[in-house]
Amino acid sequence: MTRVGAVDCGTNSIRLLVADIDDLGALTDVVRRTEVVRLGYGVDRTGVIDLVAMDRTLRQTSEYAVQCREHSVERVRFVATSASRDARNAAEFVAGVEQAFAAAGFDVSPEVVSGDEEADLSFTGATGDLVAAGVAGPYLVVDLGGGSTELVRGTDHVEAARSVDVGCVRIFERHLRSDPPTDAEVAAATRDVAAALDRAEEVVDLAGIATVVGLAGSITTITAHALGLTAYEPERIHLAALTPAAHREASQSLLRMPTAERAALGFMHPGRVDVIGAGALVWHEVLGRVLERSPHVQVVTSEHDILDGIALSCSR
Repeated sequence: MTRVGAVDCGTNSIRLLVADIDDLGALTDVVRRTEVVRLGYGVDRTGVIDLVAMDRTLRQTSEYAVQCREHSVERVRFVATSASRDARNAAEFVAGVEQAFAAAGFDVSPEVVSGDEEADLSFTGATGDLVAAGVAGPYLVVDLGGGSTELVRGTDHVEAARSVDVGCVRIFERHLRSDPPTDAEVAAATRDVAAALDRAEEVVDLAGIATVVGLAGSITTITAHALGLTAYEPERIHLAALTPAAHREASQSLLRMPTAERAALGFMHPGRVDVIGAGALVWHEVLGRVLERSPHVQVVTSEHDILDGIALSCSR
């Protein structure tokens, strides 16, 4: 048994998983937590990480490092995704993470992974429970983050993957400035996403998909809305199987909903209130494109994603 710590630092949130991994590769949670820090605030526009957002993220990183020490973690892997990959001052952020973990007794450097590696980790983390539950492949794993969306096709391994720069924070900052967004803003955002999906399809074949697997906070939140939940219940969201139509209807509802109405939803994380409409638009368009190529596809939501893939990679 190995106790590991995994950190996924994305554009919108930073997450920690402390887990025990047995000799067969089975993962058991010890601590799983998420904080919305918005590290990628303004990066798409300015090309640099906002200093306030960086400070907020590094303070949370220090807390995670201490928690890893308190739980006697043997190995830690810190993966930083889109915002850190794109920003000109990424080196400053890397140094801050190293200092935070060094203070807790760990030699950890954040890995600013490529989009392809991010896709591989997401696929690994997402598909283990699907196989065990008898969910049919081929799978299209869709990891919808703050800065990018990864589309990964495979069954027992990754066959094709593409990362495109349309995430909930990017699309919100680029297009959806009104509350609720105007038809013109939605149309512009939709064109942006369609162009990204055209690029994804150059690599990832969307025909013959049996199951679309939705990952990350935007999609789990949309699933909660589709299920009619009054509070966020991960045990009901994980492996929830709903029709593409149910997901697209819930997405349209959140996209067109005023901010105050979104904030009043019991399952809504406060840090997602402003950007969930943009995430919903991306998800709506992804599912629409898949339905054109694979009309009989089913949709399953997973609470296990890149964070679980990072943790499993620590034991290899």
